[in-house]
Amino acid sequence: MSGLLRSDRRQFLKQAAAVAFAAPAFIRNLTAAPPSEVVRHASFGASGMAGADLGAITSHKKVKFVCVADVDLKRAEALKKNHPELRVYQDWRELLDKEHKNLDSVNVSTPDHMHAPIGMTAMQHGLHVYGQKPLTHDVFESRRLAQVATEKKLVTQMGIQIHSSSEYRTAVALIQSDAIGKVKEVHSWSSKKWGDSSGLPQHEDPIPDGFNWDEWLGICAKRPFIGNGYYHPGNWRKRLDFGTGTFGDMGCHIFDPVFKAMDLTAPLTALSTGPAPSATNWANDAVVHFTFPQTKYSVGPTFPITWYDGDQRPSKEVTGPVLGDKGLPDQGSLFIGEKGALLLPHVAQPILLPEKQYEGFERPKINGDNHWHQFVEAVMGNGTTLAPFSYAGPLTESVLLGGVATHFPNKLLEWDAANVKFTNEPEAARLIRRTYRKGWEVAGLSDA
Repeated sequence: MSGLLRSDRRQFLKQAAAVAFAAPAFIRNLTAAPPSEVVRHASFGASGMAGADLGAITSHKKVKFVCVADVDLKRAEALKKNHPELRVYQDWRELLDKEHKNLDSVNVSTPDHMHAPIGMTAMQHGLHVYGQKPLTHDVFESRRLAQVATEKKLVTQMGIQIHSSSEYRTAVALIQSDAIGKVKEVHSWSSKKWGDSSGLPQHEDPIPDGFNWDEWLGICAKRPFIGNGYYHPGNWRKRLDFGTGTFGDMGCHIFDPVFKAMDLTAPLTALSTGPAPSATNWANDAVVHFTFPQTKYSVGPTFPITWYDGDQRPSKEVTGPVLGDKGLPDQGSLFIGEKGALLLPHVAQPILLPEKQYEGFERPKINGDNHWHQFVEAVMGNGTTLAPFSYAGPLTESVLLGGVATHFPNKLLEWDAANVKFTNEPEAARLIRRTYRKGWEVAGLSDA
């Protein structure tokens, strides 16, 4: 992770913590306000990214933080120090059953495998949803959440907060204003390593007090608990059943300005030339090649994008002609156009290349927006969100398809978006849509 990104995340978490500490004052001020002027909110997840999300959402003066659900009761109960009236649950289903009439919105900030079940159930209750990235764990789930959000006319937003920032919005504007001409290809990468080449440990550890392992597993099959952080609280991203690897974690961020700038829909093909996952874990060092249909911003007849993670990067043959001796940032994208190139470091302003050619170039002046408050305002009927599920669903689908492709190294997979399947690889079907554990079925997903 680059110093810029570490600094950005530290500052964000510090601000979110400060906001969460101050929130009870807002809640006391809101108790007498008319219901129409208050957004009653619940969080699924109590710390980590969930703590950051709920802190940012409840920093809006019209939000009342009503209740929280977390499988780790110690984490959830800790919130009551700053939110004395908060109602705490361990089972997300119990929270929705008992509280849905007392709520307007929720944030779903859990491990990836539970994004869809919780988000779908909340929407079935008519609640507006802020969902963390990736929108879901599986492709089929993303398709369904986008459909239901549209059908029910709900306000939704995926947690790709940089989508609303000046940095990414400026990059989109530059591409779409023809600053580098029509785009020939894009290369995107992340230095993160959410993979694990070791096998599954063959032992079982005691379940910590206050932690409900069965609830944490949720829709996934039962298995022994393994401690030392193997699953909880952070390394679940490396496990096939629960996380979506480096691409799933960072692809929704880094592909986002590419997807938006190029006005992309669904890919035509996906080809992995990196290592395959093991039986239980994602691999590091992915290289995934996509082709998309041509758009008005690209050179035809199809448009190529390549993803790299871990230690993999675009070759010097690709970067040399446009970067020269300039190095690549730890995470970002390189757009190569007919008239020039655009380098977009993750969470930094875009760089037009060659720099000498663009001396004196007048950039558009685009301000950023608060991604979380944008969601709250839209719930109140003021404007719309910039990353609703109608946009975030197709973006997530493309990212997740890259993960599926890694299971079939060196095989060009042909994607049929209309029918949600790869036409030339029947074995991929189990990776597009999973079967939920008995007793954990979810209307709109298990029965669709």
